[in-house]
Parts: sequence; C-alpha cells; structure tokens
Amino acid sequence: MKIAFIGLGAMGGPMAAALLKAGHEVTGFDLSDASLKRLEEAGGNRASSAKDACNGSDALVLMVVNAMQAQDVLIHHGALDSLPDGGLILSSVTMPSAEAERIGGDVAASGRLFLDAPVSGGAVGAENAALTFMASGSDAAFAAARPLMDAMGKHIFECGDAPGAGSTMKMVHQLAAGCNLAVAAEVMSFGTHLGLDPRRVLDVLNVSAGGSWMIGNRGPRMMTEGTEATSAVDIFVKDLGIVLDAARQNRFPVPVSAAALQVFLGASGAGFGSLDDSQATRFYEVMGGKRVRQEE
Repeated sequence: MKIAFIGLGAMGGPMAAALLKAGHEVTGFDLSDASLKRLEEAGGNRASSAKDACNGSDALVLMVVNAMQAQDVLIHHGALDSLPDGGLILSSVTMPSAEAERIGGDVAASGRLFLDAPVSGGAVGAENAALTFMASGSDAAFAAARPLMDAMGKHIFECGDAPGAGSTMKMVHQLAAGCNLAVAAEVMSFGTHLGLDPRRVLDVLNVSAGGSWMIGNRGPRMMTEGTEATSAVDIFVKDLGIVLDAARQNRFPVPVSAAALQVFLGASGAGFGSLDDSQATRFYEVMGGKRVRQEE
C-alpha cells in the first residue's frame, strides 16, 4: 500500500520504519527535519506538507499529539481532501472519545474510512513492531487497517464498531499507566529521602510483591537525568487530564488519578515537562531535597 504518515517522533518514526520493512511505500511529513531524514534513511519519502504526503496515498497514519493537531492536519492542512474516496485514516492519536467520535464522523461524511486506534508500548514497542492497538470502527475500516496494524503491532484489540471506544480504552489504560508511574516515582523518592540507596530500592521491588512493570521499566531511568525522552512528563499531564475530564462529565470518582496528576503537574510546573516521564521524581526532589538521580 501507499501510505502517508504524519507525526514521525519517538514512536511515529519507528512505526513508519516498520511499515517500510513490511513492504509498504511510505511518504511522511513532520515539522522536524531530523525526523524526515531518519525516514529517508529507512527508505521512505519526504513530503513538503501533510497534504503533499497524502497525494496518491491509499491510507494515512496519524501519530500526532492530540485531537487539535489531528483536526489541523486533516482539515486545515488539506490531508483529508487529498486522500482518495474510500481511503483510510488510521488514527493512533490519544484524544478524548468525544473528539474521536467527532473526527470519525467528519471523515465518514467525506466518504473515507476512519479507525480510532490509539496505541501502547512506547518507543521500544514501536521499534520492535510490538505495539498494542486499541481500535474501534467499521468492519471496512478494520479490514483496510489490518495489514498496517499487523506490520506495526503485536496485539490488536477490537474495542467497538464505531470511533470513540478505542480512545476510551486508551484513556482507561493511561489511567493505569499514569497512576502506576506516579507510585513508582513516589516509592523511589521516599526510599531515597529516608536514606536508602535507590538502586537497592529498585532491586528489592523488582523481585517482590510491591513491584510493577512501571517500576521495572522506569526505575532505572529515574536514576538518570532523563534528557532522552521516550514519553515526556507532559504526556501524562495531558492524558490524566483527559481522565479527569471524562470522570467529571460522567460523575464518576477517580481520586487516585487526581492525586497522580498532581505529581506530573508538579514536575512540569518545576520546569521538567519535556523530560522523560520517569522524571516525575523531580517533583519529589524539589519538595524533599534528596536526589534520586545518581552521579554518572
């Protein structure tokens, strides 16, 4: 297939490379020249705009930050009109379910297919073509997107027959991920504050009942400067904000999520929002004065 790919960052770049490896022709666009160079080195083509990337393409994969960027790409920058009738938009954007429903409705009204298919797995999952897709949409959209998701992912879950359910599943997932990460930051920071070696805290947790995937994955990075972000602190500010907005709209209590959001807001407000999300520990470092980070 001829595929347009918009959003070639830490996850989007490896996802586009996986499509190329699977034999698809990929033309990409990103505001970062370095990202476009990496796409070319992997065998892809550089486009001068989102609209240009979609010209002659069968499908568009969207891997931008939020619903507003997705709307800009599709409508204001002409990507939707550049796709042929019946063309596919595979949206892996994390957004509120209502936004996925609205954008999906606009795409359907234009005569194209839309699959609401956010992902989990981070940069490592993208590099290993082992992402988890949480997807919802019509049978036709699933059929068109299946070869692309198979090329980029390991687990594909069908969450519903219309856009919105995939984004709801991603929101629930991010609730779990964000709360787990906030706990990981707190336990590593509290142990350090009480005089324990953070490396020893991590060693114990990794073989005990108090451990978790997040502690095992992010714990080692908490002891670094976190300047190479695979997922930034501000991503969880956004994603847990989506959780709280949905909870308020549905009159459902999420006290643990609300508390977790404060950790990421604290780290972001202290100036660390663009660092790796493991640096949620910076919130506690500022508050308690003890460094989890280790000297090189």
